[in-house]
Amino acid sequence: MIVSMTGFGRGKKEGENVRVTVEMKSVNHRFCEISIRMPRQWMMFEDKIKRVITEHIARGRVEVFVTIEGEQLVERTLHVDWQLVDAYYRMLTDVRSRFHLKDDVSLRDVVYMLSDAVEMTEQPLQNDALLSLLLEATKEAVEQIKYMREQEGKALLADMLTQLETIEKSARCIEQLAPTVVASYRDRIHKRMHEFVQGIVDEQRLLTEVALFAEKVDINEELKRIYSHIEQFRRIVSEGGSVGRKLDFLVQELHRETNTIGAKANDSHIASEVVNMKSALEKIKEQVQNVE
Repeated sequence: MIVSMTGFGRGKKEGENVRVTVEMKSVNHRFCEISIRMPRQWMMFEDKIKRVITEHIARGRVEVFVTIEGEQLVERTLHVDWQLVDAYYRMLTDVRSRFHLKDDVSLRDVVYMLSDAVEMTEQPLQNDALLSLLLEATKEAVEQIKYMREQEGKALLADMLTQLETIEKSARCIEQLAPTVVASYRDRIHKRMHEFVQGIVDEQRLLTEVALFAEKVDINEELKRIYSHIEQFRRIVSEGGSVGRKLDFLVQELHRETNTIGAKANDSHIASEVVNMKSALEKIKEQVQNVE
């Protein structure tokens, strides 16, 4: 089974004093790239979250949003710059003395000046229960996103196989048309030579010209490679797993062989089938870009 790189998942777990919500979405990307947004004090859990995600997702850009709510999650500490407070107090006392003010310096005056001298820091408490809830919520979210990616992968596979049948059908048609191109060319050149020399035709020269033309427009090798690529494509998607890059390479090779046939073809019917093949390949290419 192939897997899409697009999906969304949400996990929510609650403990005695805490609630954890993990939301994640994924889009197509060449590699596995995980971006996590969560409160800074809990960033030490980032690697553990990534390990849970990479167990289920091999390729794609995954954006993770973590919300942690609750009580007694952090320890808050006040740090006072006493030298700055002393300086503020001396300044207030100097102002009172310089301007002969009657009012004494009060606690209210000092507190008003404390905004720059006091700093509050938060230190996360060691909380194994919180980590357990966080990882459980992450697992729930990634399992949801995995299921969505698998379901979309089924739809992608069905569409790609349909387009692949179109390509194979056109290739078979071209294979049947190819011999008639040489025969048609032989008839045309024979007629022109007959008209030019008034009935006397050099058969040896005619055969040489036809042989050169047949070699020039021969597409047997290209058709064989197309059939081989189609077979490989079907085998790879049946095996499943992370196959997006392999399929992308095969699509490029199919494009190359189809373009070569189009360049060699000297027939309107073959050209029409080549157009059909290119159209189907473009649709497969769009789908492959979203395969993990």
